[in-house]
Amino acid sequence: MRLSMSDPRALLLSSFEAAVAAADPLKVLAAHLPDRQSIEGLRRTLVVGAGKAAASMAMAVERHWPADAQLDGLVVTRYAHGLPCERIRVIEAGHPVPDEAGEKAASEILSAASQLGDDDLLIVLVSGGGSSLLSLPVASISMADLKAVTQSLLLSGAPIQEMNVVRKHLSRIQGGRLAQATRARVLALVVSDVAGDDLSAIASGPCAADPSTYQDALEILTRWDVVPPASVAAHLERGARGEIAETPKPGDPVFARVEHRMIAAPHASLEAAAAVFESAGVPTAILGDTITGEARDVAQVIGALAREIATRERPFRRPVALVSGGECTVTVRGKGRGGRCSEFLLALARELEGIDGAWALAADTDGIDGVEDNAGAVLTPDSLARARQAGLDARRMLDNNDGYGFFSGLDDLLMTGPTRTNVNDFRVVLLLPA
Repeated sequence: MRLSMSDPRALLLSSFEAAVAAADPLKVLAAHLPDRQSIEGLRRTLVVGAGKAAASMAMAVERHWPADAQLDGLVVTRYAHGLPCERIRVIEAGHPVPDEAGEKAASEILSAASQLGDDDLLIVLVSGGGSSLLSLPVASISMADLKAVTQSLLLSGAPIQEMNVVRKHLSRIQGGRLAQATRARVLALVVSDVAGDDLSAIASGPCAADPSTYQDALEILTRWDVVPPASVAAHLERGARGEIAETPKPGDPVFARVEHRMIAAPHASLEAAAAVFESAGVPTAILGDTITGEARDVAQVIGALAREIATRERPFRRPVALVSGGECTVTVRGKGRGGRCSEFLLALARELEGIDGAWALAADTDGIDGVEDNAGAVLTPDSLARARQAGLDARRMLDNNDGYGFFSGLDDLLMTGPTRTNVNDFRVVLLLPA
């Protein structure tokens, strides 16, 4: 089907589909596996991993691993994200709040990795969501207390990188400790969901050097007004005093036998989406894959840019697609439903009001906006007019963090189901000639 500006909704949806496809492990992982010659002589190859893409990554490894070469392992993914693998076990667990299923899987992964020797290969499949799914708290912290501090951080509006600094310093497996626990050669295959593709932040970097400290974790809790359980505070304070060993830092010899390969990243997905618009005759501006901050603040900035284009034809002329990525945050103050993508779009609706030909889409590439069942939503030039006819008050619903309710009332939610990948949020504002 040839896409064109005459069907803006189809164009938006196709751009999102292209962004997701560019990060599909079943399509992109095989090229990063070791060749047959390099695995000859290995005693054992163990595959472990965690994240929303873990099951599809495991299936991709199985499909392309030699049938007569030894392979086994265990990965943990979010509930409803599993796939029927044959040689690698797939376990489902809690996300974004960790649970006992994830704790049990992480414990088994750490134990199995620690039994490997110099003539073994450990393949670690790393993707977004792994921080929650690979939760193995230190002995002095219960799963209940880890859940509590995680929930508080999620509600605080703290960016994911800062959340992960705290989680790494409460874990026995994250912050480079998985690599530290094994004598095997380590190949980490990574699907990035963080701004800047920081290996230490993706899934809290189980095989990556960690430059952060216990003191950093304490300061983050203070910065975001998070009062942790007593066990969490005590552990971090002991670490800050030097009574507990730090996570392995850059330059640690353990990382000499660790190789990371980035198999999918946010910017590549933005480029794939841009190609869809270009093929339809729409020039595209990629604003970057590291746009973060409060969802409504990001909407204000991008909305201001769109208005400048619409009224003064600067710095771009219509038609144009403004494409961006990065993970926004939402400080939850209301009682409505909705994730950061629907919050962004609802705030953007008010910024774009009165601009003819302004369309937008925002969706999480994992298919789940926050904790809801939608990936995101579509904003049309008449969204606010239709909302008023339906009795929906956009300002009040934004104050109540109810983006889901707003777009559900307009039948404009984007429902994809789990995509089994995750390269962060995808946003596009499509400005067509008035």
